[in-house]
Amino acid sequence: MIKQVIIIRKDLKMRRGKEISQGSHSAMAFLLENEGKSFDAETKLWLQEGQTKITLQVNSEEELEELYKKAKKMELRSHLITDAGRTEFNGVPTKTCLAIGPNRASDIDEITGNLKLY
Repeated sequence: MIKQVIIIRKDLKMRRGKEISQGSHSAMAFLLENEGKSFDAETKLWLQEGQTKITLQVNSEEELEELYKKAKKMELRSHLITDAGRTEFNGVPTKTCLAIGPNRASDIDEITGNLKLY
């Protein structure tokens, strides 16, 4: 199975709409990165099978960054989102969420399998 996980920082206590926006940015980032290129077989399969997404949570920037480093080390698609801080966070750019995938679920689960559902 191919999936994508979206990991949101709960410690920020973002408004629900902000969380949804940030998660959407992370989920779409791989498409923007791939713009103008053809998709590999794994991504094509994910797109055809309904684009499975799972939303998980962490409680700190450190946890989010550690997951990002692990995903990069495993060569998984991963996109860390930093909000500009215009509507929340008092103008301070803030790392809000991370998307990993689409990749094989078993590979993603190696680094996210212990996280709680959002």
